[in-house]
This record gives sequence, C-alpha cells and structure tokens, in this order.
Amino acid sequence: MVKLLIALILIIALYILAIMPKMLNRPDLSKFTGRYYAHRGLHQDKARVPENSLAAFKLAVEKNYGIELDVHLTRDGEPVVFHDYNLMRVCGLDRKIRDLTFKELRRLSLFDSDQYIPHLQEVLDLVQGRVPLIVEFKIYQEVAEACRIIAPYLDSYQGPYCIESFNPMVVYWYKKNRPKVIRGQLATKDIYKEVDYRKGIMNFVLRNLLFNFITRPDFIAYDQRFSQQFSYRLCKNLYKPLTIAYTIQSKEALKKKYKEFDLFIFDSFIPKEQEII
Repeated sequence: MVKLLIALILIIALYILAIMPKMLNRPDLSKFTGRYYAHRGLHQDKARVPENSLAAFKLAVEKNYGIELDVHLTRDGEPVVFHDYNLMRVCGLDRKIRDLTFKELRRLSLFDSDQYIPHLQEVLDLVQGRVPLIVEFKIYQEVAEACRIIAPYLDSYQGPYCIESFNPMVVYWYKKNRPKVIRGQLATKDIYKEVDYRKGIMNFVLRNLLFNFITRPDFIAYDQRFSQQFSYRLCKNLYKPLTIAYTIQSKEALKKKYKEFDLFIFDSFIPKEQEII
C-alpha cells in the first residue's frame, strides 16, 4: 500500500512538472497585450479580401488589430503564408503546398479573387512592425531544416512577433536556437482527426501539454472550445502563463471566454476596441 502511494505521488509530481511552461526569466510580453488578433488577417468577402491575403493583412493593420498567420514551405523551400496543407478548399486544386514550387503557387488565386498566396517576406514588408504578429509554423516534416529556412526572415524583421506551433519540435527548435524569440505551444483536443493507436497517444500527449517540460513555451494558445481540459486549466492556474484563445467567432463567445484567456484570436466578427482587455 505504501509503495502504491509513493508511486502515485511520483506520477502526479512528474505530471505537474511535465506541463510546466517557462518559469524563469519570463520575457516581457507587453508588446503583445492590449489588443485582439485577426485570424489569418482581417478577411471578409472571399472575392475581395480572402484569408491569409495581403489585402486581409493590410486591412488588419489599418484597423490596428494584431495578426495571426500561417507559414508553410514550398517544394523549392520558400516560406509562404497559407493555412491548409491542401490547396483544394481555397484554390480549387487537389495538391499540397509542399508539392508545388513558389512559381507554381503564384499562378493560383485565393477563392477566385485577385489575391494570391503571399511570400512571408511580402507580409513582413507590408506590416512593417505596425502591429504584432503571431506566426504559426505549419511544419511536420524535416522540422530543423524548415526552421533554419524560415527563421532568418523573422530574424531580420524589426517589428514585434512571436512564433507558435502544434508541433512541439518547432517550439523546441526555437528554444534551443532562438531562445530570445517568444514561443508558444498550440493545443486542441485532437490534432489528428482519424487516429490509429500511435496517433491516439500523440493526441493525448499534445492536448495535455505533456511536452512543456521539453519546450518550455512562453505562452499557451488553446482551442477555446476545449478550455475545460484539465491539463490546460491546471497549467493556467498553477503556472499562470500567458494564454491565447483561438478562434473566437462571435461576441457571445468572446464574452463567455473573456475570463478564461488573456488574449484572443478572432474571425467572423469585429470586436470593438473599447472591449479590449
């Protein structure tokens, strides 16, 4: 009985340590607080201002919203801003981003608009530090090489930005190679929708933030639909990291989640500035 109790205490202690984010020398996050973040830019009518387009980013800057955006690598190693891994939903082509070159991608339009898939550098040149950026790395293969390609673009950027990813190895790479860059762990209930046994285990590990002891993220960005998950709530209440809600899609949802998170990524509605945190 005593051995069982000791084992249980040890497991609980290891679990509490596993979900611990960065605690020592926490960075100054004041450049990121006090505003909402437009999900994939301030996109509206698909035919005029589609998601992750230069038009959407320009509008977000004009309205003084922070910007959340997604970065992939093309087949020839160029960082482009696009959300999905497959081009079908947005561009009508059943191919993956990583299967096409940057030149080939440039021939496609976003939702039949006059907007195209932008290069990361184009977005950085447009924003010019006027609003903070949350840059999500959509990288699951050859992580180290992908980070080595993308990071220099951000290194030379003069404005405030942070990085985040569902992939803890991206967050770990930044911890080891760019320790001064603010990094965040993205999480949801199930990142893998159709799971086998191995992916089921990975879903469990990721939703419960069990890689935090390796990656030591500066913030946690959690799917607001699942904010009652025990590990998220324990991490938030015990260690008090900055928390970001994604994606808030109505004023009602914003009001409901207002006390559960510190910052909010939104789309499908326009939050009023006077409602800001």
